[in-house]
Amino acid sequence: MNNKLHELTKPKKPLFVIVYDQLYKLIMDGTFPPDSQLPTEPELAKIFGVSRMTLRHALSLLQEDGLVKNIHGKGNFITKFHHNESNDGLERLGNPLYKCYTEKIDDIELNFRIDLVTDYAMQVLDRQMSAVVALERWYKNRDKVVAYAFTMMPIEAVSTLNLDLHNKKQVLELLEEKVYELANSSTIEIKRSNSVNTQSLKYQLFCREECDLILESVYISDRYPVVYNKYYIPTEFSQINIKTSK
Repeated sequence: MNNKLHELTKPKKPLFVIVYDQLYKLIMDGTFPPDSQLPTEPELAKIFGVSRMTLRHALSLLQEDGLVKNIHGKGNFITKFHHNESNDGLERLGNPLYKCYTEKIDDIELNFRIDLVTDYAMQVLDRQMSAVVALERWYKNRDKVVAYAFTMMPIEAVSTLNLDLHNKKQVLELLEEKVYELANSSTIEIKRSNSVNTQSLKYQLFCREECDLILESVYISDRYPVVYNKYYIPTEFSQINIKTSK
């Protein structure tokens, strides 16, 4: 009697959770290795004997967990991120793009211009300036633009940092690495954006419309940020981690 009562009261896993568990095991044991493409959704639904709706529910959970990414028009792929659990998250100083972008970047194109000071620049850089250096970075993979960064810097910071704006290698090294070595703190805000692909930009970002947007103020002194960065990362290639501890 007690055994029968236990069976009646024992909660049953929803079918999509069972499919999730099975796919999770196949991913973690290497049956579906990193960077490999999963079978099509009709094929997976047939393999697991479930409806497309149930399968998609399981896949959406795997996407939320950073194990699977969906690339529009191509299908579902296994990410590399579950093998990188030791990487620092956004709680540590460092270029946030490399902590969140899950694919390979093999080239960066840099452009800059000198702009007049605007109310917006005054707000985000929080200081008086005579002009603003606006810098664009286009991150590429096999000649396709896969992420984008827009940076604002007070013109006064150019001399403070001994920066030659015409030396692109030096400027890139500063923006990508050195500014974080010099900094003592930064603030980060994470948003979702669908406004990166505009006609005013030199390139269109190779992605669907929606991007994760990371807004970052980097401080060398405590008075005001030396640079203000906006990183646009396509959602299908974005994995945001923040490690906390007591």
